[in-house]
Amino acid sequence: MNTDLNAYRVSSPYIDWQHPEVLATATALAAGLESPPAIAQTCFEFVRDQIKHSWDYRLNPVTCKASDVLRFGTGFCYAKSHLLAALLRANGIPAGLCYQRLTITDEPPFCLHGLNAVYLPEYGWYRLDARGNKRGVNAAFCPPLEKLAFPILHPGEQDLPGIWAEPLPVVVDVLERYLTVEQVAENLPDQPIP
Repeated sequence: MNTDLNAYRVSSPYIDWQHPEVLATATALAAGLESPPAIAQTCFEFVRDQIKHSWDYRLNPVTCKASDVLRFGTGFCYAKSHLLAALLRANGIPAGLCYQRLTITDEPPFCLHGLNAVYLPEYGWYRLDARGNKRGVNAAFCPPLEKLAFPILHPGEQDLPGIWAEPLPVVVDVLERYLTVEQVAENLPDQPIP
């Protein structure tokens, strides 16, 4: 984790908040709001509720860059976290990426799940998960309480330590290598934790 908050404000190839469509959306979402928590909640709920999770809806194309997630209205959890970070950063709110290592069927193999952390002056770093709600998944914005999509339940599951300013290379590799949601689902990224 970088201790310099400026690292979590940068526009980059995957968190491309300076893209005109991303910047316009971020500005529209923050209209009339003044506090960082209110802006963060609006951005979070937009990504959670308006951007469809690629696997839940079986939607292509596979997206990675925040601007592509916005343009196509779909993304895996990782890509949705890129868009949420971009919207927050466009509004001057430091935002990073977090990961959990989870099972899919309550036992190995493991795969990564992508979510965010936002820096709110009142609370410090606060994790939030815009994956998208469905039966059995009810993520919400209610700082300081975390209400993530997936709790750590099974042996070997854990939160990856740290808050990343940029996506993990293994995540980018999968999202850029495979062309369909089915291919991504068969090759979900993983990173063992030492």
